[in-house]
Amino acid sequence: MSRWLAALLFGLFAANCLATPPAIDQLLIHKHERRLEVISHGQVIRQYRIALGKQPVGHKQERGDDRTPEGIYSIDWRHRSPSYNLSLHLDYPNLKDRADAWKRGADPGSMIMIHGTPVDEEYPEWFFTGLDWTNGCIALDNRSMRELWDLVPDGTLVEIRP
Repeated sequence: MSRWLAALLFGLFAANCLATPPAIDQLLIHKHERRLEVISHGQVIRQYRIALGKQPVGHKQERGDDRTPEGIYSIDWRHRSPSYNLSLHLDYPNLKDRADAWKRGADPGSMIMIHGTPVDEEYPEWFFTGLDWTNGCIALDNRSMRELWDLVPDGTLVEIRP
């Protein structure tokens, strides 16, 4: 009996160690609440506190307005950034963003990322806690960003709500 129990426990342990991470369906960003949710099979499996652009209210209109966009995007590539650690690029501007900017005669901007906190000896990571400090990106602390980087594949849908 003890060999059987030991084999069962070993099997459960090995299965747990080899388990694949959950399939991620979507990232849902609630700007007003400064919260990013990781969703798998319709369930929130992780939540992170985020920082936004310096002008967090409203949808991004043009380059340099320091607003974080609102709408439906996806992660189209990733980058190990010397300035912001790990970065997940969003496919902003989408077709609607480009059309709206064209009607206004504006440049919609680009390079909207979900990224970590700067590596800067003058401003340690804790300095950014509770601040909206980006130029329109979504920022997490570096530990959370490393976890998100490992969880979320390219192509993941990202919905950004007001």
